[in-house]
Amino acid sequence: MSAEVGATGRLTPAPAESGMIHNIGYRRYDAERLGRARIIMALTWHSFRAAFGLGRGAKAKIFPALLFAVLCLPVAAEAVALATRAGGGQPLVSYDAYVPSLRAVAMLIFVAIEAPNLVSSDLRNHTLPLYFARPIRRIDYPIAKLAAFVLACLVMVDIPLLLLYLVNAAEQHSPSQVLEQTLRLGPGLLYGAAWAVLLASISLLLASATGRRVFAICSIGIPLFFSFILATVLGHVGQQAFGPAGAGQPSALASLAGLISPFTLLGGVLRWLQAPRGVRVSAQMLQATTVGHYGPVYGVGFALLTIAAVVALIARYRKVGVA
Repeated sequence: MSAEVGATGRLTPAPAESGMIHNIGYRRYDAERLGRARIIMALTWHSFRAAFGLGRGAKAKIFPALLFAVLCLPVAAEAVALATRAGGGQPLVSYDAYVPSLRAVAMLIFVAIEAPNLVSSDLRNHTLPLYFARPIRRIDYPIAKLAAFVLACLVMVDIPLLLLYLVNAAEQHSPSQVLEQTLRLGPGLLYGAAWAVLLASISLLLASATGRRVFAICSIGIPLFFSFILATVLGHVGQQAFGPAGAGQPSALASLAGLISPFTLLGGVLRWLQAPRGVRVSAQMLQATTVGHYGPVYGVGFALLTIAAVVALIARYRKVGVA
């Protein structure tokens, strides 16, 4: 409001100028508001697409496609072996012990590169207040991100198993043999789901610590890589120094070293679950993890680590992005 000097020398308010509201063409939203559930579904679908670079440039799709192709190489090798052998023979790859070293390396690279795309960019661009301004709760954002990344990891881990199943089923000559392959596939898919849940929860938790993508990649890749190396080295030391081959139960060091890394922890869970059924374990898995009679410890360790990572991820987003 402006003012002017009157005859008495005192300031008097100037007459208010008339104002006008201009209609610039915005329309009110009169349709149904879908609410919290549809927001969570949309956020999950958007995050799932982001994990594979969908909706972005070609460079964002290179690493997921390349890593998926690498994980499918054992399927191609099995198909070639089936085509060349005259019939019968042991399969090169099993559903549960699906080349664990190859899977570990490929999934380590995948979660280290793609987990920051789901959470770090929102921290860097300060878009979290926009999400929380919508009718969703604090828990909805991390749960949606976790569900999306678990699904993305399932695609990477379990789709090659389904392709392997199709290759093996095509060789069978009777419904009973196809049924046998189906029964073998089930535990492999469940074991792949354990990989997806554990790696997705840990990688998202580590990636949510920073908004800088490079730092987030390092915060995921370095701990996962060096913990795997440390667990492998300690396991070999325990076998050589305290538990030589053929001496019965391995030493406590060799048995418990696998708890250090998520990858060897998952290998220990597999060996524990296979032991009661007397299933032969591949040589690669035998070298990676020797659990001895500590199998239940691996099962409890897997459950506690997964729950702790999920709870910590939810707790992280109860504080971040408030301002």
